[in-house]
Amino acid sequence: MEWDWDFALSILPTLLQGLQITLLATVLGVVVAAVLGLVFALLRRSPSRTVTRTTGFVVEFIRGTPLLVQLYFIFYVLPDIGLRLPALAAGVLGMGLHYAAYFAEVYRGGIEAVPRGQWEAARATNLTARQTWVHVVLPQAVPPMIPAMANYVLAMFKETPLLSAITVMELMGQARSVANSTYRYVEPITLVGVCFLIVSIISVVGLRWLERRFGRFGK
Repeated sequence: MEWDWDFALSILPTLLQGLQITLLATVLGVVVAAVLGLVFALLRRSPSRTVTRTTGFVVEFIRGTPLLVQLYFIFYVLPDIGLRLPALAAGVLGMGLHYAAYFAEVYRGGIEAVPRGQWEAARATNLTARQTWVHVVLPQAVPPMIPAMANYVLAMFKETPLLSAITVMELMGQARSVANSTYRYVEPITLVGVCFLIVSIISVVGLRWLERRFGRFGK
């Protein structure tokens, strides 16, 4: 099948609508993952062995099951027990919860990378818990987190096509709809790949800038 520029241009607005949903789902998913990941990381540092082990089990369970299965469970199974979510909300929750398990390990690694002497020095100077975290721990813990978190953000963006399995009309969902209705697959699928590539390149440039900027603060 030959490439048809007129057809490609005619479907571009539809695909851009899907790209907007893809970006929205990614941003919201990152917010959910960042918040829940921090909660998981703090719970794993709890002095209670029960809390630590339970949280560890939950994190490993989430990491050990496929994202697609989790999306199906949230969107198709939870309604059977009375919890019904819109498709986009279910997708954001599923991706956020899935990647929160990975963000938690990034948080934990960054926090544990801070030398114990820094914690002891903060206590010796009578800093409050908030002052210790804001002025001592986080400035040293954040820079090592950035590369890993950047990779997970990009991975989440690239996995948004899975949301089409729960009827979210993101970029890939729109492309499949166009292809199924016109029986032309070259143009929509190719444009999807181009869109993902362009956004990924822009994201990598921005994340590298953040890494350099915050890296200076960590030195």
